[in-house]
Amino acid sequence: MSSQPNSYTDSNSHSAGGMTPRPDGLQPDPSQQGASLQDASPRNATHQGAPQGTGPADNGHRRPAEDPARQSLLNVRTEVGKAVVGQDPTVTGMLIALLCGGHVLLEGVPGVAKTLLVRALSTALSLDTKRVQFTPDLMPGDVTGSLVYDSHTSEFTFREGPVFTNIMLADEINRTPPKTQASLLEAMEERQVSVDGVSRPLPSPFIVAATQNPVEYEGTYPLPEAQLDRFLLKLTMPLPGRAEEIEVIRRHASGFDPRNLSAAGVRPVAGAVELSNAQAAVAQVAVAPEILAYIVDVVRATRSAPSFQLGVSPRGATALLNTSKAWAWLSGRSFVTPDDVKALSLPCLRHRVGLRPEAQMDGIQVDDVLGSILASVPVPR
Repeated sequence: MSSQPNSYTDSNSHSAGGMTPRPDGLQPDPSQQGASLQDASPRNATHQGAPQGTGPADNGHRRPAEDPARQSLLNVRTEVGKAVVGQDPTVTGMLIALLCGGHVLLEGVPGVAKTLLVRALSTALSLDTKRVQFTPDLMPGDVTGSLVYDSHTSEFTFREGPVFTNIMLADEINRTPPKTQASLLEAMEERQVSVDGVSRPLPSPFIVAATQNPVEYEGTYPLPEAQLDRFLLKLTMPLPGRAEEIEVIRRHASGFDPRNLSAAGVRPVAGAVELSNAQAAVAQVAVAPEILAYIVDVVRATRSAPSFQLGVSPRGATALLNTSKAWAWLSGRSFVTPDDVKALSLPCLRHRVGLRPEAQMDGIQVDDVLGSILASVPVPR
């Protein structure tokens, strides 16, 4: 890898492979709509480090664009769009997290439909969801469950907490003390809960969708790096544009009730079976050695960036690999390209790095530094 520049703050730089992607750019490439998303054959099977032998006649295997599981998951975005306006990248990020079995940190100001998005997604996927409002007085047992004395049997029985679900919405997770935050660590990493020496497995699939407010920090408990690293993606939910906000108001003026998703027309279009089939298909997505090296180069560049005091760990590199494979599969390809890696770099890495105090005082943003790193790391051809 070439030597790093003195500063990674030029967000307008370009890489050899094109412009640095914008944050959460999880939208299909318009130029690929006809070739990759609808047509089965990849646009160029050997382009940008794609492995050989990924064309339409490969051993008679089903090509990604013909996969019914993939089409079902793409339909989920349409269903969620009936309730949530203008958050397609976040919906795609949630789907990628489900495909990878990872957890998501949703960051956005109040009122941008974080809770509604999770509810609509679980409805479209026929998955169970439970919501926990994290507050300063919340106890670990309120999340994981606890032993309760049964006066009829004179025995203690375990009462499951809200963590026993498919999608757990941890609302304002940074408003509860570290002791309660830590109660989620075992559930997030091991997919089980241990109470009184007994381990109890969680349902499958299981992911945590945690929300936090990026503006108000008074009375909050910031998540430690060890727990932030457990989240596969950090997705930012911006305020809607003018046209999108007009559409939101129009729907409410027409009688839309966010508490009644069935009346809004949101219906199940996929389930656990389709999700399991999709996960198996994602596991088969090919990654060329050049792409693996590119991922490592990007991650290693964060460790030497002057603006960062904490770089990305090897766990972050594996997360970037897995999410890139999921995005490639959703885009209709059986191989990963550098553009897939770029598209997932910001949401996958932004919460795994730490700015130096002097960089924070200068107003430098994490996404700007990551964008400049992507612009400086050589792209495989």
